[in-house]
Amino acid sequence: MHRLWIALGALLGLGAVALSAWAAHAAPRLLDPARLEALGNGITMQGWHALALLGTGLWAERRGGRLPHGAAACFALGALLFCGAVYAAAVAGVSLGPVAPTGGVLMMAGWALLFLSAARRR
Repeated sequence: MHRLWIALGALLGLGAVALSAWAAHAAPRLLDPARLEALGNGITMQGWHALALLGTGLWAERRGGRLPHGAAACFALGALLFCGAVYAAAVAGVSLGPVAPTGGVLMMAGWALLFLSAARRR
């Protein structure tokens, strides 16, 4: 299962780099400054959580147990929901309601589960 988290982290990282290039070169002609800033915030969160998934996948392989896998699942789903909702609003002007906050809470839960996994003795 840890390989899934590493693979998803790699895909999130790839997407963050690709979106960064688009945001730097093409998006300024299409988006107003506020939407461009929102896009940048989504890309930043995606990049950080790509790294979090990579690290958590490696930790899950080493540590085992439910907590690291729960953390990785929260990171993956949270990044998808949060970043997807931010991108929908920034690029298409579409509000997905509570999707972004739900994704944000999931990402925070991932960090809490990762902390518990590291702090817990076997």
